[in-house]
Amino acid sequence: AGRFRRRRPGAMPIPPVDTLVKYESPIMITTTKDARIPKSTKKSLPNPSATASAKQTEDILNAILPPREFEDSSALWVQRVNSAPATRMDVITLQERLDKLLNERQARETGICPVREELYAQCFDELIRQVTVNCAERGLLLLRVRDELRMSIMAYQTLYESSVAFGMRKALQTEQGKSEMAETIETQAQKIADLERREAEWRAKCEAIETREAERRAREETKHAEDIAFLNRANKQLKQQLDKFLQEPPAAAKK
Repeated sequence: AGRFRRRRPGAMPIPPVDTLVKYESPIMITTTKDARIPKSTKKSLPNPSATASAKQTEDILNAILPPREFEDSSALWVQRVNSAPATRMDVITLQERLDKLLNERQARETGICPVREELYAQCFDELIRQVTVNCAERGLLLLRVRDELRMSIMAYQTLYESSVAFGMRKALQTEQGKSEMAETIETQAQKIADLERREAEWRAKCEAIETREAERRAREETKHAEDIAFLNRANKQLKQQLDKFLQEPPAAAKK
């Protein structure tokens, strides 16, 4: 598809982008596609009926909302913003068109929606145009408000994008850390299993040593008790022999 819809020969060209801002009818500048005229020339198109104040208003409007330039197959066209004062019906029509475009382009009612942002920006530009036609100073003040809002939104968008990028980096680092931590956990689990196996082996060895030492100690205690009993019996026999020897008469001892 091309930039323009088909039109009848000699008919007015259709602007490439539909907008809520009210523009005048397109004016043909040149019939050669490569020719371009300076912006100052386009801004100073002849308007014999305009007064000095109206001319100043038009210049301010052209500075706030620059003329649109487009071309078809044979000519270059320019379309300036409309400088006619807005009526109550124009405001009602603007509201109806805004609601219609929001519905047709399926703009979301909540959250971040580029379509809704674009349409409301066009609506605000149209309100600035209407206010500027009646009072240029109020229009310039609204322009400052619009630019400030756009800069704030751009700052929020930059902050949002940087926070999303930061979140993505942290998520990737977390995933990488999770894999590394999983490997560490597996390694430590193997070490723990090996240590538990070695602990079981040493515990079994300790139990075997304790059992052998207990048996040896029991044998030694038994042998020691037998030795003590034997020595006690021997001591008792020797004592009895000594007492018997001491109780014999001296004569018998001489014989």
